[in-house]
Amino acid sequence: MHFAAMPTALALLFATTASAQDAAQLVAQSKKHWAESPHGPMLERILPPTFEPEQLPERESRGAKLTVRYCVQCHNLPNPAMHQAAKWPTIFDRMVVRMKGRGNMGKLMYEMMEGVKAPTVEEASTVLAYLQKHGQIPLDPQEYPAVDRPEGRSFKLACQQCHVLPDPKRHNAEEWPAVVARMEKNMEWMNRVVGNVHPPGEPQLKIEEINAFLRRYARTD
Repeated sequence: MHFAAMPTALALLFATTASAQDAAQLVAQSKKHWAESPHGPMLERILPPTFEPEQLPERESRGAKLTVRYCVQCHNLPNPAMHQAAKWPTIFDRMVVRMKGRGNMGKLMYEMMEGVKAPTVEEASTVLAYLQKHGQIPLDPQEYPAVDRPEGRSFKLACQQCHVLPDPKRHNAEEWPAVVARMEKNMEWMNRVVGNVHPPGEPQLKIEEINAFLRRYARTD
């Protein structure tokens, strides 16, 4: 049977499967490169390994595919929502410079980027547009005054450590717990070494309070 003659749903299934396999292969190749590079441990620690290609929004779009192709060369896959749209241009431009072997680490940066390919101008524009389109939507404190009340304290304390406070309407009430669980893993990965003990007086995050706040003001589908 020719591919063009396949039913639309079956053709789409094959295309999606092939795309997922391509993304998984790129990630596997990068991890192999890190394992063989003397700089691998540094690259692997840049971003937490908690976000997978299949979790990307519009994962079949060209922007998503290019994001996987270029970003996983140097670190684990970033979630577009880790930064708001206004912040992405400066960060992404800095990453492109580094992919070209330049940056603030001189010869070390050149050595770290050995074998890394930088996007063309057109590809870079596509990736940046994708990241900005799906970037974090900042919370408007005037719309959510409760964020400055006791009920919003745990949410504010946790989320503002890594990015702008997200608008609760970014997800519905059923989606938020999984998002919060992933963020908790990110924070543990970034801030803790196995066996660490919480310093006396360190604020303890109350996940149930974070979820309660987000579910209360979540998007209603």
